[in-house]
Amino acid sequence: MARNKGAAQGTPATAALAAAGVPFVLHPYTHDPAAASYGLEAAEVLGIDPSRVFKTLMVEVEGRLAVGIVPVSGTLDLKAFAAALGAKKAAMADPAAAQRRTGYVLGGISPLGQRLPSPTVLDTSALALDSLLVSGGRRGLDIELAPADLVRLTNAVTAPISSLASGRQ
Repeated sequence: MARNKGAAQGTPATAALAAAGVPFVLHPYTHDPAAASYGLEAAEVLGIDPSRVFKTLMVEVEGRLAVGIVPVSGTLDLKAFAAALGAKKAAMADPAAAQRRTGYVLGGISPLGQRLPSPTVLDTSALALDSLLVSGGRRGLDIELAPADLVRLTNAVTAPISSLASGRQ
């Protein structure tokens, strides 16, 4: 993977990767505002298997926000997510709260470079991949990096938190 290819398209996420010296590749694309799913749109436009493109979801767990990272080809299993953080239940976070906490807009929330870090859980399916894509910090920009680097930079735990379905989270 080329180091910092396309770093001119800087976001807090790319700045965090560059500061950590982590190799990454940017995948910009033209976002269609009518797209029903940001993640599936990215996979389709970039011609990448949806199982390698991951969505970043903000979740409320016992009054605090946390980050779930799952393949766009599946949905977040809220019960499994809560269990991964030692809680009983979880719910999708209020969109406005997610944007305030992360500093990113919906559809562009990256797990990297968030304004305030949150507990993070990455679906275990990522560990079987050489690289995966996550949002680069704005709509129309994905970042490709090694799953181990994503885990290290977000202090993520890994757990089976996705279920394959056609959901639109």
